[in-house]
Amino acid sequence: MEEQAIKLAKSLAKVVDYMVCGGLSGAMKAVSQGFKQGGGTTIGILPGYDKKEANQYVDIVIPTGMGLARNVLVVKTADVVVALPGQAGTLSEIAYCLQFGIPVISLQSWKIPGVIQVRTVEEAVARVKRIMVSLRAHITKE
Repeated sequence: MEEQAIKLAKSLAKVVDYMVCGGLSGAMKAVSQGFKQGGGTTIGILPGYDKKEANQYVDIVIPTGMGLARNVLVVKTADVVVALPGQAGTLSEIAYCLQFGIPVISLQSWKIPGVIQVRTVEEAVARVKRIMVSLRAHITKE
C-alpha cells in the first residue's frame, strides 16, 4: 500500500502544487514522501501539539491539539480528496467530504454511494485533473 501511495503522490505533484494530509506515519508518510519527491509542497495537519511528530517529508507543519477532530481541517483544506485503503480515520474523512460536498475519490478504498471509485493510480490522477479543471473554470466565471 505504501508503494501505491508514493506512486499516487508523485503523479499528483504534477497536477497540483500542495498536498494536505494528517502528517504522521503510514500512508500519510508515504504520500508526503511521494509528493515531495514529485516536487510538490506538503502540509501536515497534526492531531497533537508537537511539531516534531510530523514525518520528515512534511514542509508545513500545523499542530492542532485537536486529536481526530483535525480530520475536519484536513478535508476542508482540500479541493478534492483521494482516499487510500485505511481505517476509521479514512472513513471519517470520506464522510466529511460527503457532508461538505468535497469530491472524494476512492482508490481501492471504501465503497460508499457518492464516492468516485477508481482502481488505478492513473485513474485517480485523471479524475483529480478533471475535477481541478472544473473547479478552476467555476472560479474563473465568478
